[in-house]
Amino acid sequence: MNALPFPGPRQVEAGLRLLGLLADGRFHSGEALGAALGMGRGGVWRVVRDIEALGFEVHGVTGKGYRLAEPLELLSEERIRAAMAPHDGPALGGLDVLPTVDSTNRWLIGRAPADAAAPAAVVSEHQSGGRGRRGRVWVSPFGQNLYLSVLWYFEDMAHALPACSLAVAVAVARAVAALGVGDVGLKWPNDVHWRGRKLAGMLLELVGEAAGPCKVVIGVGVNVNMMAADIDQPWTSLRMATGQPWDRNRVAARLLQEILAGVARFERQGMAACQADWDALDVARGRRVAVHLADGTVEGTALGTDGDGALRLRTDQGIRRFHAGEVSLRVAR
Repeated sequence: MNALPFPGPRQVEAGLRLLGLLADGRFHSGEALGAALGMGRGGVWRVVRDIEALGFEVHGVTGKGYRLAEPLELLSEERIRAAMAPHDGPALGGLDVLPTVDSTNRWLIGRAPADAAAPAAVVSEHQSGGRGRRGRVWVSPFGQNLYLSVLWYFEDMAHALPACSLAVAVAVARAVAALGVGDVGLKWPNDVHWRGRKLAGMLLELVGEAAGPCKVVIGVGVNVNMMAADIDQPWTSLRMATGQPWDRNRVAARLLQEILAGVARFERQGMAACQADWDALDVARGRRVAVHLADGTVEGTALGTDGDGALRLRTDQGIRRFHAGEVSLRVAR
């Protein structure tokens, strides 16, 4: 689902309010819901249809009212901040929680101040134009996954952006592992896998000049509770991997603290801060791979990454290095 069916802000607000009322998974009468929403039963029925169009299963029973098929916890700044544990990164500055947005990266880029004392972040329940690498669509259904972006100010790090992407991938993998999910791997340059299926991805974008002080927007998408989607590659979610639904506020909190700590270490030490972790989780290292370029394909054996985030590949013509850019990697099965 790539577009929010609600036709306008008033419908968005009503839908979110109704989801909040039904979030406990219990039955609520149409009369009580109408009184809370300031509308009649017909209006409640129309809003129920709206949230069903977003992918939520709503049970309606005569004499009982409506309930969600399972409880729902919407994203909350208060709950995310409360769940964040102390870490060795900077404190988080602003944290915006949005019902819907075209892209959390675009939203944060458009609101980035000239400078700031602390990193800022935004999370959204839904994206209408979520993006992955190389212009791919990031499937972003409402209320099921995490769509998160962090704005970071570097003094002079634009040249290290490819390696920073690897550091963020390591941070996300650490967050997933800390939540108790094992068998996590990393696929160059920025995919997090679980048993060969994509679980999360990153998109880093530079804001401003390529030299000197710069701003970087770190976009992260994690499949949390999604169980069905039309995606053209093997994928999974935390729920599919573990067989249980997840509190997205808890997941967001862990992601934020690991990203803040991981990027801070990277800023101080470069790729040395996460090289060992990357090597341990690298699903391509030592395997036959194909690197797809705009003008052809190069095959060889992956030798891991170097200090600037480039992929090293042993080919028949010798060792070659590749930076992310417009390159994609396929690992032989």
